[in-house]
Amino acid sequence: MIPNKVTTAVILDTRRPKKDGTFPVKLRVTYMRKQKYYALKMSFTESDFAKIQTPKPKGKFKEYQLILHEIEMRTREVIGMLPQFSFVGFEKRFLSAKGKWNDVFAAFDRRMEELVKRGQNRNYGIYNNAKKSVQRFTGQTNLRFEEITPDLLRDYEQWMLEIGNSISTVGFYLRPLRALFNIAIEEEIIPHKAYPFGKRKYQIPASRNIKKALKLSEVEKLYKYEAEEGSREQYMRDLWIFIYLCNGINVKDMVHLRYENISDNSIHFLRKKTQQTSRKNLKPVVVPLTTELKTIIERWGKKRINDKTFVFDTMEDGLTVEAEDRIIDRVIANINKHINIVAQEVGIEKRITTYTARHTFSTVLMRSGAPIAFISESLGHSNIKTTQRYLDSFGDDVKHKFAAKLMDFGGND
Repeated sequence: MIPNKVTTAVILDTRRPKKDGTFPVKLRVTYMRKQKYYALKMSFTESDFAKIQTPKPKGKFKEYQLILHEIEMRTREVIGMLPQFSFVGFEKRFLSAKGKWNDVFAAFDRRMEELVKRGQNRNYGIYNNAKKSVQRFTGQTNLRFEEITPDLLRDYEQWMLEIGNSISTVGFYLRPLRALFNIAIEEEIIPHKAYPFGKRKYQIPASRNIKKALKLSEVEKLYKYEAEEGSREQYMRDLWIFIYLCNGINVKDMVHLRYENISDNSIHFLRKKTQQTSRKNLKPVVVPLTTELKTIIERWGKKRINDKTFVFDTMEDGLTVEAEDRIIDRVIANINKHINIVAQEVGIEKRITTYTARHTFSTVLMRSGAPIAFISESLGHSNIKTTQRYLDSFGDDVKHKFAAKLMDFGGND
């Protein structure tokens, strides 16, 4: 229902004629005694516009009347959808390209366009894959936000599992969709009651990957592995150890380290991820510059020309975002390949990645009794909940130890 204080009308703006003698047609919206005019990309002479307004116009004038009537109906629909009228909220809906203000797939496209402008190509890929998955499930090219209900999301989850996807993949694809809903509500495109996620609605499944972290004894085996001096295995093993010792630093941050990030007793840097998501109170990650880290830098670091010199010989200035992403992907692939060769040599059967180093860092600290607030700060997280997702579960040896106590009748009560 249109609020009583909002009135609309399609009018001929006769204040200023165009060069051909016609006047522009505009939509006039009035609210709280304030009027705003929106051009409709149509123009007529005063006599032609009068013919359009007659009860029974003929020929082309009838067609124009139908077009203007559709515009008025759409205007009423847009205003009726607003939780509370505002010109800003109305304009975001009414003026959006091709009227797709309430289309989920158009929202995906707008978000992906923003990500490309920001150079966030990886996030672009996540949103693109999520969009394709939802399109494949629905079989539609247009989908209104209100059509996505908790029941539809449950059906989507079931469909994803039936075609061979994991529960983690379901969550991976639905989180971008949830983000679009949050944006749409914030921009007053849809009312909050249309939100299909949350308690008593649909909750995105979250699986916990067990044993991502290595035991400290396994880290020791990797560290003490006697690789051939100067070999790729030694280099990639050292980079993995560097990630582990440097507070689980992301590879993107590692390859962007410059000598200006290193002082006499610490390594300090701002996470690229944090810079992209937050502009306020940016806090650097500070890592103690241990003997082991110094050794790796001395062994593999580039010759220092000035403070702007990259520490490792993997990145260079002046590259496009796409070129940087290719370098990062290549470094990750090489580290993962060679650290697993080393792992096999020392008898570790687990699949190890650069991400394992980050999880291992946090989990070893947790098991050593470090406060979670300290771990969170070391990882560069903005809140402790994020850190809790990184912490690994207790190992099987710990579980068996406590399970045995359930039947330890000789113990004390």
